[in-house]
Amino acid sequence: MNREALEAYLTGTYAVAPDRPWARYPDDVVFRHTGNRKWFALVMRIPGSRLGLPGDGLLDVVNVKCDPLLIGSFRELPGICPAYHMSKASWLSVVLDGSVDQETIKTLLQMSYDLTAPKIRKRKRGQTP
Repeated sequence: MNREALEAYLTGTYAVAPDRPWARYPDDVVFRHTGNRKWFALVMRIPGSRLGLPGDGLLDVVNVKCDPLLIGSFRELPGICPAYHMSKASWLSVVLDGSVDQETIKTLLQMSYDLTAPKIRKRKRGQTP
């Protein structure tokens, strides 16, 4: 999945608009929940060396939140790295160069969306709606 296909998938599947919060980095795009405004995907163009990959060529990547219990398993896959510029304990960077299959990317996006979704509060006993 390339960057254009990913952004089209995100806007179509999750009904969210891309947000470009940094004028200095016009290629960086954030996708957020409409309710709590939390990010679930950050698409960037960065040098591969920032991810520990050989060469200085620019790569498109998406950062996604991941269940900490699964993060180690995903990092073993080619094209999935510790997150660039985010907490490495709960975020991953996925290279958008075709090295990660589309279904894995979709699974990671859904996990990230679910992990960052607004929490549903339980009513306390005896409390009226």
